[in-house]
Amino acid sequence: MADHDFIIPADLARAARALTQVSYSVVAKAAGLEPGDLRAFERGHGTLDADESHRLRMALEGFGAQFIAEDDHAGYGVRQKFNSVKAKRLETWEGEGGPAYEDDI
Repeated sequence: MADHDFIIPADLARAARALTQVSYSVVAKAAGLEPGDLRAFERGHGTLDADESHRLRMALEGFGAQFIAEDDHAGYGVRQKFNSVKAKRLETWEGEGGPAYEDDI
């Protein structure tokens, strides 16, 4: 999704975090947010400004979420950046002591 003005909705943030299997605290730290604020946002009890939304999106993309823009045929969504075969290979490589700092996940 190339639109930098895209304000990530709570349901999409929650779906992306669940899909990438990353905790509130880890995503919040990566996005420069408080974990409680992220949790409240995902539950519909809080809001994020444009800068916070952008940072959250960048953090989730860094953990492997890929956002899909709404078009004439379907609504917005999120999917994993890597297919299951590549993700499994990355997990195996990292589990063998490979340098995790060199990957894109």
